[in-house]
Amino acid sequence: EERKLTAVIYGDIDHHTAKFIRGEIDAAIREHNPCILVLDFRFVTFMDSSGIGLVMGRYKIIHELGGEVLTANPPPYIRRVMQLAGLHRLSRIISCPTPEEIPRGGSDIESSDTIAAEKQLTQENK
Repeated sequence: EERKLTAVIYGDIDHHTAKFIRGEIDAAIREHNPCILVLDFRFVTFMDSSGIGLVMGRYKIIHELGGEVLTANPPPYIRRVMQLAGLHRLSRIISCPTPEEIPRGGSDIESSDTIAAEKQLTQENK
């Protein structure tokens, strides 16, 4: 059974917030052991190189587990930064209207856990 974990990220991703966001996502990875990790950037308002590191680090973890990372809905300038950094070689960059519509690769995904809504992934929640 494949499992999908979706992390919906809010606000700024910079060196102040990235450590907290990484910690939340990594804890959810340990808890749910997903085959597919979706990093949803639809609500990200700013990203510096810390965001690139965030994706690369999650790729390394999920790749070691034999899974896949999808980067969803980055705003246009963030998508461009990701492409210039070569992230599209590690993580497919996709656009989806809602997290439920995120592609499932070639197989059915039975369970889906979402980090967000009630618990936004921002430093403000510390």
